[in-house]
Amino acid sequence: MRWRALPAGDQALLLELEDLPQTLALLARLQAAQAQGLLPGLGEMVPAARTLLLEFDPHQCTAAQLLASLQPLLQTLPQPLQGAQEGAARCVPIPVRYDGEDLDALAELLGLSRRELIERHTGCDYLAAFAGFAPGFVYLAGGHDCFAQVPRRATPRTRVPAGAVALAGHFSAIYPKASPGGWQLIGSTPCVMWDLQRPEPALIQPGWRVRFHDLERPGASISLPPAPPAQPNGVSGRTA
Repeated sequence: MRWRALPAGDQALLLELEDLPQTLALLARLQAAQAQGLLPGLGEMVPAARTLLLEFDPHQCTAAQLLASLQPLLQTLPQPLQGAQEGAARCVPIPVRYDGEDLDALAELLGLSRRELIERHTGCDYLAAFAGFAPGFVYLAGGHDCFAQVPRRATPRTRVPAGAVALAGHFSAIYPKASPGGWQLIGSTPCVMWDLQRPEPALIQPGWRVRFHDLERPGASISLPPAPPAQPNGVSGRTA
């Protein structure tokens, strides 16, 4: 694999990787190593589509020392997205009412029934890849292959409600607040994605898994996920 490391000030390195699967695979490995205390000095990790920003404490390690400790992890990264999912221990359940304005039109576009689209959206875990656009907006990767064909809307909406569950290309996402948006709306959730009153405002952190649950299924009930714990070090909600 090809990659390169660039200095980002005197307390951070920016790793440029080939693609999103490699970025997520490396993030998962670094999270596991950090949890085991194997990377002294490593602080926040900020993933994006093909980059990973690593902040470090210069009192505990130098950029050269951190880079040397990363070499074994970088040389054997798995290619599939599932390789990153194996390291994502925390799974956040998201209850969804599939009542989105674009649900029926999108099902027709994909050659699916309404029920088939819902089953494919709820049928696998997503991996929180990176955050951006707005606080609490997280790009969720790893859904069913058929969703790779989902286009953005030709004309974005001027207002998408908070809690809207949406699809665009390889990603699913939940709008954390009312805002303009061009993704296809398939449902809504009562979960609050961003709350400054919580110890950790973002409900979903990059590197975690997400599972959508259909509230219309027989016997389904709303089960809101617990607020995430505060994290003094780890993954930030910013984009790199």
